[in-house]
Amino acid sequence: MTQAPARLPARWTKAGRRQLVSHLQPDPHRARGGKATFWHCLHAEWIKIRTMRSTLYVILGTLAFCIGLAALNASSAGSEYADLSPAGQASFDPLATSLRGYLLAQIALGLLGGLVITSEYGARTIVPSLIAVPHRARVLASKTVVLVGVALPAGIVGSLAGFLVGQASLSGAGAPHLALSDGVALRGIGGGGLYLALAALFGLALGTVIRSTTATVTTLFGVMLIVQAFAPALPGGLGDWVSKYWPPIAGGQIITSYQDPALLRPWAGVGVMAGCVAALMTAAFVVFRKRDA
Repeated sequence: MTQAPARLPARWTKAGRRQLVSHLQPDPHRARGGKATFWHCLHAEWIKIRTMRSTLYVILGTLAFCIGLAALNASSAGSEYADLSPAGQASFDPLATSLRGYLLAQIALGLLGGLVITSEYGARTIVPSLIAVPHRARVLASKTVVLVGVALPAGIVGSLAGFLVGQASLSGAGAPHLALSDGVALRGIGGGGLYLALAALFGLALGTVIRSTTATVTTLFGVMLIVQAFAPALPGGLGDWVSKYWPPIAGGQIITSYQDPALLRPWAGVGVMAGCVAALMTAAFVVFRKRDA
């Protein structure tokens, strides 16, 4: 008896569904023995992610968060700069002021990372995907590569747009501002894009382990926003440790131009975030290979 094919998620467009079904059919150009190569996996995952309606919404949301918060934050900070104390003016950070949109953009791209895998579990299309490509590590690796290929450019463009809007607002208010040619500006824009790509991979790892879109989003909010908001209120040494080493907080130092001596340096902070994501992705690969679909 022939098993009926799984229904593709409604979040994929009709054209994308047709392309994906066609791509998963037997192909004379596949590797010997009819097995799908890594290139076939990449192609299939690219079809999936670019035809998910949520992908466009997430990218537009990332840009909106980066630009909107840059305009609001820089306008407010610029108008208040003249009233700051000498110590406050000395620690004023024009780079971080214009790149604070990453706080919401990381949730958006983390959600995209989660949807890359949880949408397949929710619609049960993960079963035919694994039948077509039994090599599970290859499936998850292709999802990882395609996700980075989308999230990294989106993060860099969002950071660049936020920087330009924020610095223009600071300049108009007569507050200290940076030029795009400044080395610290390029580090913040490129590093901000890298951080957002890591946030997307964090979402993918969570989605692979949890399998639920709702639970993945809840965990993203908790790890990336709630802990960061309450870190200063934690008692004594615990609060200091969380403020310095909690991966999203440490990674966020990449968008700063003022170095707080109590916190990690920018690239060291990104290293902590990258190490955390690498550990979670390793766990995701182990779980994905061993657990039933």
